[in-house]
Amino acid sequence: MKTFLGRRTRVLAATTATAGMILLAACTSTDGGGDGSATAPGGVELVKAGRLTTCTHLPYPPFQSEIDGKVQGFDVALIDLVAEDLGVKQEILDTPFENFKTGAFLNSGKCDLAAAGMTITEERKKNVDFSDPYFRATQAVLVAKDSGITSLADVKARKARLGAQAQTTGEDYVKGQGFDPVSFESSDAVLNGLRTGQVKAVVIDYPVVQGWLKDKANAEAFRLAEQIDTGEEYGFTVKKGNTALREAVNKALADARADGTYKKLYEQWIGPYDESAASPAAS
Repeated sequence: MKTFLGRRTRVLAATTATAGMILLAACTSTDGGGDGSATAPGGVELVKAGRLTTCTHLPYPPFQSEIDGKVQGFDVALIDLVAEDLGVKQEILDTPFENFKTGAFLNSGKCDLAAAGMTITEERKKNVDFSDPYFRATQAVLVAKDSGITSLADVKARKARLGAQAQTTGEDYVKGQGFDPVSFESSDAVLNGLRTGQVKAVVIDYPVVQGWLKDKANAEAFRLAEQIDTGEEYGFTVKKGNTALREAVNKALADARADGTYKKLYEQWIGPYDESAASPAAS
């Protein structure tokens, strides 16, 4: 089900408003300026003065999701470090995931960067510039505990219906393995498809499954059938040619690794620290 074009874009700002349209976003402790574009330290051009505007796609825990009315997660916390270095606050814009592949919202000046647990691929590099990798991701096959399914190959042998999140590398991977998966718009929709029996198995990034299985009800209902190493690495993206902002992101990531902040945030949002998952740049 691909319903991106009908989805409304929401700004998740540092204030609340009526009807739940404006929600609370994570931000740094420093104050920024007013409206209009501006130049931050290091010659970084921003689409809004005093704001580092981040495009994301919600929900995608543990990287970004709404918790107690506030957008939080591993990606959010890392980009907060970039914003802090620039002396501004992070503002989060919830957008369709398909725009990350094209760089549309970066090119149109709606966002400074995108952070959405996005895998670095050669195809995507044609449209956007990636930061250094900040996370290694594997794919996971999740099934109901009583399904009897033990692997992706078993899903195929049983001709069981498979689900995946649309426009993701997980969906691309299973298509490459000969599947015609049911496409769901968000990670929450993927899990709900499995819960309601629309599909018998789902393939999605392993950290997302880790987050799901922390919930007692999910852990009682579902199990990990297989973890698949597809060699994927996540990166943040900026508009092509925005070297100053890309370098600012890379500096914040390098500093976070050097002073232990990265490890602390990883343990807070992902789980026990796995240096191999922190990407080769961490070693």
